[in-house]
Amino acid sequence: MVGNKKTTIKNVGNAGQAVVAFGDSLSYGYGAPKGQSYPDVLGQKISRPVVNMGRNGATAVSALPRLDEVLAENPYMVLIEYGGNDFMHAVPLNDTLTAIEKMVDGVQAAGAVAVIVDTGGYYGMNKYTKAYKKMAKEKGAVFVPGILNGIMGERGLMSDQIHPNAKGYAIVAEKVYKEIKGYL
Repeated sequence: MVGNKKTTIKNVGNAGQAVVAFGDSLSYGYGAPKGQSYPDVLGQKISRPVVNMGRNGATAVSALPRLDEVLAENPYMVLIEYGGNDFMHAVPLNDTLTAIEKMVDGVQAAGAVAVIVDTGGYYGMNKYTKAYKKMAKEKGAVFVPGILNGIMGERGLMSDQIHPNAKGYAIVAEKVYKEIKGYL
């Protein structure tokens, strides 16, 4: 276990192989050409493949049943990125948090490092950011704050009103890399 800012991160140095991006359209790479999603760019930065298990339209609640597919990849680390669709589809916050908590628990029980990837505080999503940060600290997970902060609303970085373009995803990959590099 490795400590970071008073949080001890669980399962650092485990025997798993894959880094898995488990999330919604932001993990999938909606709006960017094939090969330019944030998991693709992150894989280049860490010199190992990142398995992209992002699905367009997924919520934390709808994705939870897919956790076994993620764990079947023998992950070293799982990047859990949900919340935007939950917010847009008015999934109750407690339901989203319960699903994320079960994902973190499942990833850690499988011996992998859990990473909670927060999209940011735009559109009133600050309550997600606060809850994710608190959960990461309590669970010994890595927290990646605000991946869309500084991207959202910047025309040159967006493919539409919600999704980054290739340039935007490159920034997302850098933000994720910055937070996880010490645990790889």
